[in-house]
Amino acid sequence: MNEIRKVTARGVLVPMRRPLVTGGGAVSEVPLALIDVEVAGGVTGRAYVFAYQPFALKALLAAVEGLGSTLIGRPLAPRALYDEMRARLRFVGATGPIGQALSGLDMAFWDAFAKGLGLPLFAALGAGAKRVRAYNSNGLGVGAPDLGAEARELAEGFGAVKLRIGYRTLEEDLAAIRTCREALGPDVTLMSDYNQSLLPAEAARRAAAIGDSVYWIEEPVRADDAAGHAQVRASAGTLIQTGENAFGPPDIARLIEAGAADLLMPDAGKIWGVSGWLEAAALCHAAGIPMSSHLYPEISVHLLAAAPTADWLEVVDWAEPILAEGLSVEAGSAAPPARPGAGIEWNEAAVARYAV
Repeated sequence: MNEIRKVTARGVLVPMRRPLVTGGGAVSEVPLALIDVEVAGGVTGRAYVFAYQPFALKALLAAVEGLGSTLIGRPLAPRALYDEMRARLRFVGATGPIGQALSGLDMAFWDAFAKGLGLPLFAALGAGAKRVRAYNSNGLGVGAPDLGAEARELAEGFGAVKLRIGYRTLEEDLAAIRTCREALGPDVTLMSDYNQSLLPAEAARRAAAIGDSVYWIEEPVRADDAAGHAQVRASAGTLIQTGENAFGPPDIARLIEAGAADLLMPDAGKIWGVSGWLEAAALCHAAGIPMSSHLYPEISVHLLAAAPTADWLEVVDWAEPILAEGLSVEAGSAAPPARPGAGIEWNEAAVARYAV
């Protein structure tokens, strides 16, 4: 069996095409850890992980290379490698940069494994190439100067877009929702995201007032406050979505047990990669909860193909500048590409341009 020969991680800082202001803070550039896992036989598995803040990138890169170095010489068996990483992190913990490193390495291992089989990732997971509906999440930030025009632009080619809310007052939230709805018309789905910006009582008050004017309200309170999410859910007139900050399937299990949300959206870079995603998908399936993705559209489109309760694919273009080929969305849906692996290859000229 092919063995792991080398693990490398490189940092890039990519300017966003459309900087974004959220209720939880502003994002104008994207710090990414680019992971390459070289395997005997000439196959290289690739993945990237979003560090969220530039200052956190150095720690993430060190975590990837540090954890990866413990696996040199191991056979390329993704599930066994996942179990070994989990065991190695039992006392260290698998959250923060360490949990993201586990996620990124697992994604790269599965990419290399699928390439070695000559199969696209979804097929290596035993899934079919099913299309999944996609929404545009590239803008509509808090305080955007012309929400209506931006909403119409983002809806082109999509049947859904996401609006960031979390203004100073409920009235401003409602005005932003009305502006987008009037611009989009009745046939485009409108999601909303508070980005953890409210306390539970205020979130419950706003969710009740918003009613069903949006398809879902995402992360109204602190991500780890399952009880607060459940409190908001009890008052809401629409669906509550969360789960993007779940570190591993155990966090998903806790959210389900608490009745925290109607919908869940794991993040491939935090849920412990492909292996963790499959475990989370099984939990959502058992609980009858629709499962969407958060960020990472290039690999998430494969993962949703393997999710029994697949719901929505979140599409952002943040990594596209450093990719050889981005994800194609047509008529509001996307299908996983048929090329071997996850389909992630680097645009090395762009990587050099944005290298940290």
